Amino acid sequence: MPQVNTALGAVDTARLGRTYVHEHLFTLTADVQANYPEEWGGEDERVADAVGKLRALAAQGIRTIVDPTVVGLGRHIPRVRRIAEQVPELNIIVATGLYTYDEVPGFFRYRGPGLNDVLGTEVADPMVEMFVRDITEGIAGTGVKAGMLKCAIDRQGPTDGVVRVLRAVAAAHRRTATPITVHTHPESRNGLDARRILCDEEGIDPRRIVLGHSGDSPDCDHLAELADAGFLLGMDRFGINLDISFETRADTLVEMCRRGYAERLVLSHDAACYIDWVDPAHLHLLPQWHYLHIGEEVLPYIRERGVSEEQITTMLVDNPRRLFEGADG
Repeated sequence: MPQVNTALGAVDTARLGRTYVHEHLFTLTADVQANYPEEWGGEDERVADAVGKLRALAAQGIRTIVDPTVVGLGRHIPRVRRIAEQVPELNIIVATGLYTYDEVPGFFRYRGPGLNDVLGTEVADPMVEMFVRDITEGIAGTGVKAGMLKCAIDRQGPTDGVVRVLRAVAAAHRRTATPITVHTHPESRNGLDARRILCDEEGIDPRRIVLGHSGDSPDCDHLAELADAGFLLGMDRFGINLDISFETRADTLVEMCRRGYAERLVLSHDAACYIDWVDPAHLHLLPQWHYLHIGEEVLPYIRERGVSEEQITTMLVDNPRRLFEGADG
């Protein structure tokens, strides 16, 4: 039976059950948290809050979440493992990779390809070995192995830094067969850039790639183009209803299912137990942005509009399982 790494060890993919493929535990600005801890509060308080929220999610029938928090988003695996040990009924799959919309962090600027012109020779990218080690040996001495690769491309497009990360993620995928999730900006249609770099140039099977945040776009023709290319589309920001309404997000999902694309869709909220990118005083503007929103509001809405239980199971159970198994879908 195929297995996937989780925060508590490898599990059979048959045990993944209902899965949200893009949920953070914590999204943090590491330097700010290290230097201004009052912005964070107490560690025990934050952990207890996360445990309560995840237990409520598990009680709703969700059995697995993928946490795509990587370098650039405040990843801290000892904390994730501490929480996972208190919510063993929920599988937590952690990720490796790097999150940037433009340049690579200073650490990498003069390591690897950044030295090619200086030394006059090809220098291996240390990102690749870092990502592979996270997957095969574990992260930061915790023994927790990553089960997902993460990269990003946003409105800035395929900058040199973004392309470097995408190529490093592709190299790590080729060595480990670990699936990939890509933060995208659908308004810029840069899922097509991800296709060119990761698939056309790097040779990655699009069926092993989730194009995150695809549900930010109501352009079903464009989404169908990406689905027809073989990608899984992340309808994964339910509850973030600022630039796009709840109804528009949900109606786009309904229309994609009506067109026969349920086998190419996965669901999530892109929520977190705590995110320091948003002032807590402003969270009232996003009252539906929490882990329970899909179960409480989205699924009833789409059922009423013709999405079948079979299609819901396909999106929540079958598609994530096939992604981790590498099976045709």
